[in-house]
Amino acid sequence: MQFGGRKKKISTIPQSELYGQHLQFYGQPPLENISLSEFETFAAERLKLLKTVENLGVSHVKLTEPYRRKLESQLKALNFPYRPDADDKKSQSGPIEYEKRRKDHISHFILRLAYCQTEDLRRWFIQQEVDLFRFHFTELVPKQQLAFLHKNNLHYDTISSEEKTALKDQLINSSFGVSGIKVMEHEFYKVPFQDALDLVRLRKVYLKQGYAYIPHQDIVTIVLNDFRTRLSKALALTARSLPAVHSDERLQPLLNHLSHAYVGQDYSIQKNVGKISLDQIDSLSGKSFPLCMRQLHQSLRENHHLRHGGRMQYGLFLKGIGLSLEQALQFWKMEFIRGKVDADKFDKAYAYSIRHMFGKEGKRTDYTPYSCMKVILSNPPSQGDHHGCPFRHSDPELLKQKLQVYKVSPSGINQILELVKGMHYQLACQKYFELTHNIEDSSFSLNHPNQYFLESQKLLGGGKDIKREMDAPQRSQENSASKGSTGTQESFNSSIADFGRKSEEN
Repeated sequence: MQFGGRKKKISTIPQSELYGQHLQFYGQPPLENISLSEFETFAAERLKLLKTVENLGVSHVKLTEPYRRKLESQLKALNFPYRPDADDKKSQSGPIEYEKRRKDHISHFILRLAYCQTEDLRRWFIQQEVDLFRFHFTELVPKQQLAFLHKNNLHYDTISSEEKTALKDQLINSSFGVSGIKVMEHEFYKVPFQDALDLVRLRKVYLKQGYAYIPHQDIVTIVLNDFRTRLSKALALTARSLPAVHSDERLQPLLNHLSHAYVGQDYSIQKNVGKISLDQIDSLSGKSFPLCMRQLHQSLRENHHLRHGGRMQYGLFLKGIGLSLEQALQFWKMEFIRGKVDADKFDKAYAYSIRHMFGKEGKRTDYTPYSCMKVILSNPPSQGDHHGCPFRHSDPELLKQKLQVYKVSPSGINQILELVKGMHYQLACQKYFELTHNIEDSSFSLNHPNQYFLESQKLLGGGKDIKREMDAPQRSQENSASKGSTGTQESFNSSIADFGRKSEEN
């Protein structure tokens, strides 16, 4: 695929040099051919990595030993670069390490295409990439950090021993955690003060003649600010190029679904159909339903009706926990005829959509229960709707009242609202799970309402019948949208590279 318009020659770095380090600013887009299969795999695995970064950032203090250990384990499991000294070790060098760095580079640019589309997506992507970059940068030894700065035109030089001695008292007084003995051991960087405004604002550095003297442990703040600024500008340029990228029929279905793709266990293939009775639903809704489904069930019982968005979200969830088509038709009909819909109208206006949901009408598509990301990011509720994610779409005060009704403790409510304020909606739901099940720390990362139900049933001892094979094959919830292209192994001139050229021209 080629984009029309002005042509501008881009100065490129040879790939052997580009992948010489395991860390980069992602300034140059990939310029090579990749298959659609590789495109999708790289995207899904980087998304898994960024989800891990988000979860660890809330459940652990960043850069502590448990945080580092778990993140390194995930990097290793997904075959991303994780060893800063890899190019110094023969066992890690060569094609294996090269392929890890290539994957890191390409996958970053693929997710740029998917996550540049809205402000919420851009904010989430930037935060996770910055946290991942922080981890990698702090793994470098001082010599490697300085080499990285110079390679990326951040010419922040260390001050000499003579200048350090002359400014010893000022450096001790202005730098946190630096004693008289440590001053001579620490490296200090001399940086234009406008590049260190965050540190200047916090009065953590010594200022002299327009320069800030930054101790080695704080240089990461400067580098992260630079990385964040570059990435934010790059995403804005990417968003402007999206119409041209979407003109490629091979990429459009992948990118349209990737921003809210689910990469965990597949909940569409059920082996427990019919194991749930209709009489159990009221009881299960209070014990094992996530808040989004609990509020849909409550609204259905109170109003004897749900609009289309609510019927799809709740209906697919019930299908996922084991309701058969016959049970679903009975469940919805019994509830609707208690309201303003008679049996004849239900059969004519609503029964078809339920059969359609189960793949028995229309295109015969066997629809998959919605993942958390799909609930959060697609089809936001409007007036009169009850679907969506309560942590994302409810007013904080209304959410607080709802949690109080459900007997969540005041301290627990505050913890949930803090997570909501930080836009960690899935983590807020996971905290709700922990609080309502009286456990300190859940041993899973929540990504799906049906996962919430299964984990709850396992804890409550009701999971013997209401349970799926946990080793079932995992696939993306959105795979059905790209069935036509996934199997295609044709290689194409990387549209990421074309997008990069377009961005440079803009």
